[in-house]
Amino acid sequence: MTQRATINDHVTYRPGDGVPLVIPLGPVEVDLSAANSATLSWTEDNGAAGLTAMPLTQFNEYVRQKRITLAKK
Repeated sequence: MTQRATINDHVTYRPGDGVPLVIPLGPVEVDLSAANSATLSWTEDNGAAGLTAMPLTQFNEYVRQKRITLAKK
């Protein structure tokens, strides 16, 4: 199920064992999986597509902190 959301504050993801990268402020699409992860997709300022998966616990913490706001259904 795809859901729209907005990044309102500092949200990061870690690609593999790399350094944390920032997801830009603005709209994202979120897919919650049965594997306890959230996949976020967005468009960078330069038009490039961004995509990452993060543990559902981390995603829920960002929502609780209001760093990510889920769109009303």
